[in-house]
Amino acid sequence: MAKSAKTVPQPYPRIDDDSRKEYGCLDDSTLVAHPGKLPAEKLKGLIRDAIRNANSKSSREILSIPPEATEEEAAEICKRQGKALFSYFKKYSDDPASTADKLSGKHYSEVAQEQFRNRTLQKERMNSGWRYQYLAHDCATHSKRFKNVSDLGATEADFIATIKILDQSDRFLRLYVSVKNRGNTMGGQDWPKAIQALENVAKNDKNQTGPYCCVFGIAIDRGLRYIKRERKSGRAYSENTEVWLSDFFWPFFSNCAYEEIMTLVWEVLQEMKQTDKQQVQINVPDDLLESFGDCCRKEGLVNAEGVFNDPRRLIQFFCR
Repeated sequence: MAKSAKTVPQPYPRIDDDSRKEYGCLDDSTLVAHPGKLPAEKLKGLIRDAIRNANSKSSREILSIPPEATEEEAAEICKRQGKALFSYFKKYSDDPASTADKLSGKHYSEVAQEQFRNRTLQKERMNSGWRYQYLAHDCATHSKRFKNVSDLGATEADFIATIKILDQSDRFLRLYVSVKNRGNTMGGQDWPKAIQALENVAKNDKNQTGPYCCVFGIAIDRGLRYIKRERKSGRAYSENTEVWLSDFFWPFFSNCAYEEIMTLVWEVLQEMKQTDKQQVQINVPDDLLESFGDCCRKEGLVNAEGVFNDPRRLIQFFCR
């Protein structure tokens, strides 16, 4: 871990029973509680929004479209990626005969989406992580437990939530939250740097007046919470940074158990499949689909309607 100015333990209420695994962690019993539970339909609405927002972000990230790119620049990137997808389509297809059989009668746009999906399977975890970033943020925002919740940003802290400390009328705790899908998203050597970077955000925040606590929220791994420590010495990388696992993370921000959240996500995914199958997939831009289609037309693989209609032509194409 890179050397930095000594980090002072923040004066927020902590668990002082050293027989507990959470010893030294934030004592959440001293914080204002959830005023109630969000209705299931409200939560489902937040989940739908989180899925759509994550899918939209995924498509731009996968295509390497910069956030500041204009519509024209984004379209040009999509056209190039469409051609690259066509090359991938030829290079990594199954054997020519079985591929020709499977493609016969399909529209090029359907095939392009399948190929795009295959090419980006490794991005699934990233997409899922963004989904739970959005969902945790929105649950915290609508729960009415927190004084305020910042927008999702591009810093090490995905969002910042401010919560009242009980019995101290003018004292609030600021939580700097970074959401990860699983704890193994980062290797062991990455944790010290990530912890330091997150705490630097808190220490340098000009809006921060009271104590702060940094949180790595793990959306899927089961368990409660702990403070990350060096293996050999047992020293904490930071006494102010905690890892909150799913059984603590979700109840804290949503007032729902982890299994309850996952069940609702599954129900929403099923409902979205029934209404529009494409909504639960990564959104593939039209410009990319058309670029892929142009390549198919130039090779004579599709008819005027854009349908793969000549298996023998496909076999020739893949065998060349």
